[in-house]
Order: sequence, then structure tokens, then C-alpha cells
Amino acid sequence: MGMTLSEKILSDHAGREVRPGEVAVVSVDLVYAQDGTAPLAIRKFQEMGFEKLRNPKRTIFFLDHAAPSPRFELSNDHAFIRGFAKRTESRVSDVGEGISHQVVAESEVAPGEVVIGADSHTCTGGALGAFATGVGSTDASVAMALGKIWLRVPETIQVVVEGRLPVGVFGKDIILHLIGKIGAAGATYKALEFIGDTIERLDMAGRLTIANMAVEAGAKVGLFPSDEMTRTWLTRMGRPDHFKKLFPDPDASYEKTVRIDAQGLKPTIACPHQVDHTQTIDEIGEIRVDQVYLGTSCNGRLEDLQIAAHILKGKRVHPGTRLIVTPGSRRVYLEALKEGIMETLLECGALILPAGCGACVGLHEGVLGDGEVCLATQPRNFKGRMGSPQSFIYLGSPAVAAATAIEGRIADPRRYL
Repeated sequence: MGMTLSEKILSDHAGREVRPGEVAVVSVDLVYAQDGTAPLAIRKFQEMGFEKLRNPKRTIFFLDHAAPSPRFELSNDHAFIRGFAKRTESRVSDVGEGISHQVVAESEVAPGEVVIGADSHTCTGGALGAFATGVGSTDASVAMALGKIWLRVPETIQVVVEGRLPVGVFGKDIILHLIGKIGAAGATYKALEFIGDTIERLDMAGRLTIANMAVEAGAKVGLFPSDEMTRTWLTRMGRPDHFKKLFPDPDASYEKTVRIDAQGLKPTIACPHQVDHTQTIDEIGEIRVDQVYLGTSCNGRLEDLQIAAHILKGKRVHPGTRLIVTPGSRRVYLEALKEGIMETLLECGALILPAGCGACVGLHEGVLGDGEVCLATQPRNFKGRMGSPQSFIYLGSPAVAAATAIEGRIADPRRYL
């Protein structure tokens, strides 16, 4: 019997054939944690008596959530992380370098790898054909020390997306539609495997967005084949030698198959306070917006900023609505500067912040007040996520974000494209 992508990767790293439902001990290629989870992982590492890292060069700590730090307690955490990294000869991606999931996609993750992160959106790496998954800080500390982790091999749900995407519809709309269709618990501890002619044409930015939000359906991982689009991305990132083809077997067995007609999709919005509470732009009604937030690990890539700048060029942000932009990485920031994208965004009235997570986690750089409404491109809209529990978060694509910034209400981007 053939194998799915997750079964292939985990079998390779377990040194034996594994099947869904089995518990396997697998080798780990890359471990990373961010400033919210790393302090606990480091303390657990020390409590268990470990002194050395299994692979220091592929153990990375990211200072991206509180970046730059808004409080002295968080600054102390940063100093603690830096000190541990220096002692163990591991790596620190410091303030301003960018969001962990974006940076590792640019510089680290390769097809066929097992990637463990102390952050739920580690599954972003599945866009590159890696078994990338988030774990707790304790499990991450063991992976740091031993270079191994135990995993239950997940069953796989095949997601087949076929047809041409309509104008104004993007990867974000595909994943929001899927989550609305199967529910926030519809893929709990499953692997989501994306195929179909729509997926074959989808650029890496769209794939990364979809993989990033796989966990919002409860999935352990969201996997894409490693194909020519993957090769193009790795070549662009200066890593062509990291490419290898990786596809599921034609006779692989799936728990079920979900089919999506791409041609029938519309710009889709997740409404407060659950990601699976979705409506199309035609259904959403009149929703006034105080803040638009463009960026995060979900939609902070160059392509996301390009589409927003295309819509916003020559226009102004609506009075009473603020537009906050955080590039996903320093690389994205520099590329956007060179293309004139940042100038376009600044001229329209946007506020550009350093590369990082910023307001997405409600720490700083755009925290919402009581009763405020935000349209964000981030992956989560839970109550209180961005500050006040009395605020409201809607999720949409960068195109929806740009149109909304112009009109001061959740708006249809198709009229601008």
C-alpha cells in the first residue's frame, strides 16, 4: 500500500515503515522556539539535567513576539535566551529579523524534513513539503537535547482544490473556506494534504498561508507536495540544493477526501470569535472597522504587501481607520523597500512597523481597545487575542485588508482589481 506525505517523511525519520495510529520516535532536523515559549523550554531543558544540544546549529531561538520588547520583564526573557544560546552555541534570530515561521521558510526548512517548533503555527513549514508541527515547550526541550521526538502518526485528510481562482481570491480564501466547511475541530490531530490543479499553480506565498492555518482546523500538519513551485522558491531563497521532489503515492490511503471548486470561491471572512465562523464578502454586511492589520506569519510576505500596495496606490486610508503593516521578515522589508511598496503604503497613510508578530498576539504595536473592530490578515481571531476582550477581530486576505482600509468598513477587493 502506498504512503501519504506524512507517512513517507515520518517513516524515513523513524528508520522503519510507520502507519497512522502508531506512535513513532523520529529524528528531528530543526528545532525552534520563540520568545514566548523559549524561556520555559530552556528551563525544562535545565531541570531535566541536559547540558548540551544535539544539533546547536539547527536549534534557533526567535525574538519575534515582543520585538522590540515593550516591557522590562520581556527584555529580561530576551537576555535569558541570548545567554543560553551563547553558552550552548545555538542560534538567535534577534529583534527585527522577523517572524520565526517566515524566516525558517526563507532560510532553513527543506522538503522531507521533520521540523519541531514550540509554537502552534510551526505547521507553516508544511508548504515546503516538511513535516513541520508545533509542540509544547517540554517536548521542544527534549527535541533540543536528544534530536528526537515521539509522535503519533496522523491519519491524513486529502484536500483536492481544482479550477481557476477568480479575481480577488487568494490562498487565504481557500483555507478560510476549508475551515468554515470542516470546522475548527474538523481535522484534529490529522494531516491535511493539499493537491489539485489549483494547488499546482498556487505560489509559495499562498501555500505558506494555507499551511500556517492548518492548525486552525485542529490539524497536526498541513502538507504540500515538493514540486516545481517549491524548487522556484528555494532557488529564489538561494537554496536550490535543498530541493528534492516529494509526492504522495498514487495508491496512498486517506481517511477522507474534501473537494473544493476554486472557481466558486469568493473573498471569505472569519468573523468573531472563531476562525470557522466564516462568511463570504457578499454575506458580511456593513461592518465599520477601526484598525486594519496587514502582516503576521500568515500574510506578511512580499506577495501580500504587493497586492495591498496595488490596491492602495494613489488612494488614502479612510479617516478614522488606521492601517498597520508588519513585514514578516527583514528580507521581506528590504524587498518591499526596493520595489517601492513601502513608499506606496506610507503615502496612503499606513504605519509601517518592524518585522515581527506585533499586534497579532496582543502585546504591543496595535493593541485594540474596548469595542474596537479590526480586520486582520493574521491566523486567529479569538476573543481578546489583540487586546481588549471587548474588541472584535475579523480575518481576511491582504486584498480585503487593503480595500477595507480605503473604505473604513469590511470591503470587497474585487472592485479594485
